[in-house]
Amino acid sequence: MAPAKAPALTDRQCVAFLQWALPRLGLRWPGYRRVRRQVCKRLKGRLAALGLADADAYRALLAAHPEEWRELAYLCRVTISRFYRDRGVFSDLQRRVLPALAERATAAGRDTLWAWSIGCASGEEAYSLLLAWRLGGAPANGPSLQVLGTDIDAALIRRARRACYPESSLRDLPAAWRREAFHDGPGGPCLLPRFRAGAQFRRQDIGRAMPDGPFDLVLCRNLVVTYFQPPRQRQVLMGVRDRLRPGGALVLGAHEAPPPGIAGLTPWPEADAVWRKISR
Repeated sequence: MAPAKAPALTDRQCVAFLQWALPRLGLRWPGYRRVRRQVCKRLKGRLAALGLADADAYRALLAAHPEEWRELAYLCRVTISRFYRDRGVFSDLQRRVLPALAERATAAGRDTLWAWSIGCASGEEAYSLLLAWRLGGAPANGPSLQVLGTDIDAALIRRARRACYPESSLRDLPAAWRREAFHDGPGGPCLLPRFRAGAQFRRQDIGRAMPDGPFDLVLCRNLVVTYFQPPRQRQVLMGVRDRLRPGGALVLGAHEAPPPGIAGLTPWPEADAVWRKISR
């Protein structure tokens, strides 16, 4: 028997398909322009698995089997993450935002800060936050920090729980933190157990469900504002805002801002990409 012919899906054909499909998923093509190769590779694999010749055949299948749209939405996830990504943002969190949140929690008689990392991928962002807290100067006798990471991808959540990474994932991390917090495992650097404490991970699709909260700090970077269509952006971010405590902090991507129509947020003084929930 002759081997099955590989599906035809050039970059141009994939772009045309994504420009057609993404709006139907509530997603924005401009956000995918630079990362499309990741999605196109998955899409080509899906066509091969279904025995389809090209994108036109996949469109026909989507029309005949609407349940396939959920699979397509899963293929369109974007996974780009590393420790301490956007160092300036983490520097502001470490020096300005976390101390202010800790002071506010102490004044309210609370002994725990609660943070949520949305689209946490393999846990790099959540663990970076804990490292910034513990190695960057958490206040003595201050509250502890607990971080919940959520992501749609079950495989990434399993990797986050293992907490072992390629060396390239740590290239932005301060060298002293790398030496103190990691040991060399058989597959690369692994975070020591004492630095994993305080992190938990859950599979969850931000477009469908959210944890209850409330949270003192939410990181929603390079996800909702970058990839979701404006109506969906507002819907999701209003839900995120409502899960922040008054005075809490929302962190967006370095080049993102809340879309029009999201009331109750104001820029955090002297901190890039951080927004404070206005107290009421």
